[in-house]
Amino acid sequence: MTFKEYLENLKGKSVAVIGAGISNTPLIEALLGANVDTTVCDRRSRGDMGEAAGRFERLGARLRLGEGYLDELGADVIFRTPGIMPSIPAIEAAAARGSILTSEMEAFFEVCPCKIVGVTGSDGKTTTTTIIGELLKRQGLAVHVGGNIGAPLLCKADEMRPGDIAVLELSSFQLMTMGKSPDIAVVTNLSPNHLDKHRDMDEYVAAKRNIFVHQKRSDRAVLNYDNDYTRGFASGAAGETLFFSRSERVRDGVFLEGGTIYEASGGEIGAIMQMGEVMIPGLHNVENYMAAFAAVRGLAGREAMLETARTFKGVKHRIELVRVLRGVRYYNDSIASSPSRTIAGLRSFEEKVILVAGGKGKGVAFDELGAEIIAHAKKLVLTGLTAGEIRDAVERAEGYAGEPEIIIRDDFKDAVLAAAASAEEGDVVLLSPACTSFDRFRNFEERGDVFRAIVHGIG
Repeated sequence: MTFKEYLENLKGKSVAVIGAGISNTPLIEALLGANVDTTVCDRRSRGDMGEAAGRFERLGARLRLGEGYLDELGADVIFRTPGIMPSIPAIEAAAARGSILTSEMEAFFEVCPCKIVGVTGSDGKTTTTTIIGELLKRQGLAVHVGGNIGAPLLCKADEMRPGDIAVLELSSFQLMTMGKSPDIAVVTNLSPNHLDKHRDMDEYVAAKRNIFVHQKRSDRAVLNYDNDYTRGFASGAAGETLFFSRSERVRDGVFLEGGTIYEASGGEIGAIMQMGEVMIPGLHNVENYMAAFAAVRGLAGREAMLETARTFKGVKHRIELVRVLRGVRYYNDSIASSPSRTIAGLRSFEEKVILVAGGKGKGVAFDELGAEIIAHAKKLVLTGLTAGEIRDAVERAEGYAGEPEIIIRDDFKDAVLAAAASAEEGDVVLLSPACTSFDRFRNFEERGDVFRAIVHGIG
């Protein structure tokens, strides 16, 4: 089915689109352009939506805005934005009355004419997705990268060709209600995350598992052997299963041994490259490359792998080198919105760092992070709603004896400047918050941009 045909099938039905953000705006415009009866539901007020509200109305949409935006939800088809959980009572009630619940991403799976590679996990999704896209482009293939990153792909589906490849980052929220799985499904790892939104860890794990449960025997699942959750997923995979591991020699997949990355097929192994050839720092990024190499087996060759690893500088806000000033290196790892992500960032550096952390929590404990901060930080600057929680986790961790020094600043800029003032030549100042940005920023990108601006403003 083409996207044009998909839209034709919606004519004569009432459609509600929940959330008029980046992912749904092109969908709303396409629905209205096809004369589909469309209601736009958004929590924001008309004033907060700005010009978009009037533009949607001129195109023919009805608007339901503000606090009551989900009241009397009863369309034939409901498109939800990823951040709106399907377990919200208003949506559950609409589904019970017969409404069909879907999303922009689910619709893309219906109309995409080419092979799909999907990537999910608690950490490393964006980097792994981007690396896979780079590998396939190096091989000369036409690649479309999107999903939870980049531009929405649904409205571009009719421009894609069967020989192209779509590479998608998929969040747990996108996967919860998916009825189809990608041809190649990658799970980077799993650890407690988003427990402020998911009912419990079981629901979160089930959402991640959904990336491969609808696969066919001809499809592929790429799983992290070193993670208990993802290793256990193998028994439920319908098709080929490839593992990646930095601690074990796997029979089929990619593994790290003695500083060399190897490919294994049926027990036969061959070297791909030395881990030191990977330009972006951190053992977790070596893992991301191994996951990507397994995903592109048969699609991209060793030369593409080598060239990409040696030249790819990484993704913005992910241990991004912002500036070197008077011998101090400043890194922006604003994407680190969970303790496990910050732990990976801390372990990326040989020296102890000056860590800037804190924000809005996700309902995840900081106990493990506390021990890692003692091991990998020479100073800790805390800010945001969770500053006290993280401080307490460090102070009660085994081995704490007053080091690292803990500094708390209410203002984010003051926290960054305090970290800079305490740094000496040869030090690393690392923003890796272990929390979401929503206590004071719209998203992690804005937080990282503000950090970058503060650092570049230091004289």
